[in-house]
Amino acid sequence: MRVNKKYSCLPAEEKGIHIINIRAIEDIGYDQHESTLLNSLSKNPDADCKYGLYFRDGKRKVDYILVYHYKKSSAGKTLARRVHHNDSSVRSTKQDQPLPGKGVQLEMGESEPHVDYHEDDKRFRREEYEGNLVEAGLELERDEDTKIHGVGFVKIHAPWNVLCREAEFLKLKMPTKKMYQINQTHGLLKKINSVIQKITEPIQPKVAEHKPQTVKRLSYPFSREKQHLFDLSDRDSFFDSKTRSTIVYEILKRTTCTKAKYSMGITSLLANGVYSAAYPLHDGDYEGENVEPNDRKLLCEEWASYGVFYKYQPIDLVRKYFGEKIGLYFAWLGVYTQMLIPASIVGIIVFLYGCATVDENIPSMEMCDQRNNITMCPLCDRTCSYWKMSSACATARASHLFDNPATVFFSVFMALWAATFMEHWKRKQMRLNYRWDLTGFEEEEDHPRAEYEAKVLEKSLRKEHKHKETDKEKLTWKDRFPAYLTNFVGIIFMVGLTFAIVFGVIIYRISTAAALAISSTPSGRSSVRVTVTATAVIINLVVIIMLDEVYGCIARWLTQIEVPKTDKNFEERLIFKAFLLKFVNAYTPIFYVAFFKGRFVGRPGDYVYIFHSFRMEECAPGGCLMELCIQLSIIMLGKQLIQNNLFEIGIPKMKKFIRYMKLKRRRSLDHEEHMKKKQRYEVDYNLEPFAGLTPEYMEMIIQFGFVTLFVASFPLAPLFALLNNIIEIRLDAKKFVTELRRPVAVRAKDIGIWYNILRGIGKLAVIINAFVISFTSDFIPRLVYLYMYSENGTMHGFVNHTLSSFNVSDFQAGTAPNDPMDLGYEVQICRYKDYREPPWSENKYDISKDFWAVLAARLAFVIVFQNLVMFMSDFVDWIIPDIPKDISQQIHKEKVLMVEVFMREEQGKLQMLETWKDKDKKKGENCNNHSPRLSRSHSGSLSSCHSYPLDV
Repeated sequence: MRVNKKYSCLPAEEKGIHIINIRAIEDIGYDQHESTLLNSLSKNPDADCKYGLYFRDGKRKVDYILVYHYKKSSAGKTLARRVHHNDSSVRSTKQDQPLPGKGVQLEMGESEPHVDYHEDDKRFRREEYEGNLVEAGLELERDEDTKIHGVGFVKIHAPWNVLCREAEFLKLKMPTKKMYQINQTHGLLKKINSVIQKITEPIQPKVAEHKPQTVKRLSYPFSREKQHLFDLSDRDSFFDSKTRSTIVYEILKRTTCTKAKYSMGITSLLANGVYSAAYPLHDGDYEGENVEPNDRKLLCEEWASYGVFYKYQPIDLVRKYFGEKIGLYFAWLGVYTQMLIPASIVGIIVFLYGCATVDENIPSMEMCDQRNNITMCPLCDRTCSYWKMSSACATARASHLFDNPATVFFSVFMALWAATFMEHWKRKQMRLNYRWDLTGFEEEEDHPRAEYEAKVLEKSLRKEHKHKETDKEKLTWKDRFPAYLTNFVGIIFMVGLTFAIVFGVIIYRISTAAALAISSTPSGRSSVRVTVTATAVIINLVVIIMLDEVYGCIARWLTQIEVPKTDKNFEERLIFKAFLLKFVNAYTPIFYVAFFKGRFVGRPGDYVYIFHSFRMEECAPGGCLMELCIQLSIIMLGKQLIQNNLFEIGIPKMKKFIRYMKLKRRRSLDHEEHMKKKQRYEVDYNLEPFAGLTPEYMEMIIQFGFVTLFVASFPLAPLFALLNNIIEIRLDAKKFVTELRRPVAVRAKDIGIWYNILRGIGKLAVIINAFVISFTSDFIPRLVYLYMYSENGTMHGFVNHTLSSFNVSDFQAGTAPNDPMDLGYEVQICRYKDYREPPWSENKYDISKDFWAVLAARLAFVIVFQNLVMFMSDFVDWIIPDIPKDISQQIHKEKVLMVEVFMREEQGKLQMLETWKDKDKKKGENCNNHSPRLSRSHSGSLSSCHSYPLDV
């Protein structure tokens, strides 16, 4: 065969020539001057193959691309290098003929530089691997005559018989000829649906896949024996480009290269640099003049454009182009964004309620009333002086915007919202599974990863060297114990590093507050708290963004040293580690403000110190909830604006520009090559490789935590999340369509481990919000005062009730203010926020009974709130069925119709057999009327007649 010659494995040193160059010259059959003349007279061959979407014959579609680097000599730059690796692609007209002139020079090795052993080894592996692909039924075509210097491309086409064989192996559900009517609503529901369709028509994408379907084709796993069941009228479009690339990728994964030390698939070859990239092609260009209509262009116009932000996503077209896994991500993101709309509306109402009632809030009015003349104790030792409570009026009024009775209702609402969102997504997921023919799909065990195979081989070689046994090995927990230990120590260290950084920011806050308090200007003193809080939050934000990138790399490294067996195991372990580290990184500063700040301060005369010099910081007179709101809002908005949007836009653009400049530097200065239009696979090679959906899910899960975990302190969080997601959907869509290589389509029926993480966050949100309302806000102390201590049933006197008294003569030596007359009068008693006995009591400064009453009420509220909301969430989960009723009916209907189809087929076969048997009986009777000699002579034909129906 011609293929075997082209895949000759003789070393280059034995032949003394460059194999690829000589083969290219043989295939062309004429020298460079003749080819230039003929090319100028003939039409552009690139236009026949639609610039790389098809083979050079313009008929066979390119389903996959393998890319490799090779060392290109100066003598071979002008040679056309297009080699065809299939039986029907023999183009050589001058085989085994000596080349004039240059051929002798190449044979003497004068113009061809010596290729090192490493490059030879890669080339031999490629030759064997591509030969195995040909044996597997694929058709290959090589192209090294590209505008990218030193880069070769192998185009892969899967013929019809290979597609059918692999579709049967993969159990791909394909549409049959049988069509059935989808159950439609009747009566009032039908009228309501028609009205909704008319109202939402302007926001529907203009794609055929998004239109409501009234009929559906019955789907069945493809079988070559039952091809008559399927609609094969157009074989070219029966398997779409997504399915074809998936089939080719499965063949690439299981095809091995045995010339290496161990068996290698495409993942190992990519990891070892034998190939530099492997990807399916995009359908064509998405912009420019005279661009043929294709799915990519349609997605760019109706999905990946900021101008259509108000429209629904064409999820079915996304699934058709990118596959089910990516389609499910964007469907989940769309459902999440839609569910944020009611949460945003309720959050705005809660915020407006706080704005409307701020002037009626008695505690804030008492704090702002200068007639009360409440003198507060100093905020720091020596440099800070006494201050008036009325100076914190603005903080107290702002705290009421987020600390009011409506926030309790909003916390309950958001807990039920999270449960409803999860149930709504499960129902949506089932609808998509039905629409995408995934109802009976079960994920099979994936191929082992290249690193796992290498580790197993290394273990087997060690064992064979010691014990001379060659049993099949696998990695046990003992083999992975060093990696597990490294993971445990590494994660503990990273969590400790996060705590240390937060502690450092606390020290910064304390020291900066003390330094700013020395300022002699009254304006500087009044803005100390705002300045310290704002700068500390910005520092936290910068550190969080930096550590997010570091933790992502560390999580990947920790997962790699574990050597998981399959890609699915690798992805799940990576997600768990990355989520754990990023969760701790993002929420530790917020947890500190919510639950620890101001809890371990001590009291005047007996404060708690860090390093014997820094006094622990206190909450503002209005409580820590306002500061928690500031912390949460800045970190959430900063992460969304900088990390999620600017990084996603800026970094890919920068990488693309750097890659473009490198290619421009390598590119030949030949004018004809420079003016030639790039092939599709060359354009796609310059795009960014697809790195998986983990970063996309991760940023949305962290945002989901911001929306649910501390929503009691920031009711506007759902609104900002909604605004971000509207941009995020189009940004991700634009990135997938225009910035990334086309990913391999992966079948999936759910979002995997992310669903469990979402449920965990939803449960955790109930507990955290209960503690935020109970311990961070003043909601419980207000209730206790209103029903236990208020004389007239109002909140008058609440502020005075929450403040304790301190005799300034009890200050420790060296801690009293340097300027005790700063307010213009001598202070004898100052106030501080706590529940303690007054200095004139027998047990002065001890914790009072009021403290224990409030603490008991807080704990009781946590228990009641948590159990009540958990019960309501579980009730919502129980009352909403996971599978919509109409979908369950349609699935049952499909099963019944499928049984009917097979029953009719069996009945048809039985009728044919009975007909043939009747014919055989008649023939047998006719044969019995003949002579015995004739019957003996016809016995062979009779037996063949009887065996014929069985063969059919």
